[in-house]
Amino acid sequence: MEIFSTVNIFGSVVLLFMMIFYILESKSDSYTLAFGVACLGSSLYGWLAGTWPFGIIELAWGIFAFNKWNRTRKNNIEKSGIRQ
Repeated sequence: MEIFSTVNIFGSVVLLFMMIFYILESKSDSYTLAFGVACLGSSLYGWLAGTWPFGIIELAWGIFAFNKWNRTRKNNIEKSGIRQ
């Protein structure tokens, strides 16, 4: 197995973004959305690397993050009085 393969570099970058967005999640809803996207990228890495359990778990984290983003976005819209 090659350490610096394209798949491993992709996985490392995606996991780095995931950690950064997770840390920043409390600052803005946009970071929660970005965390969800990074989770999907991490899931893709899991599937490409042949570690399907990792791919499934990261897909679940992505879904949870998108649900959280949607809830907080709706709450913020209701608090601000903006109608859709």
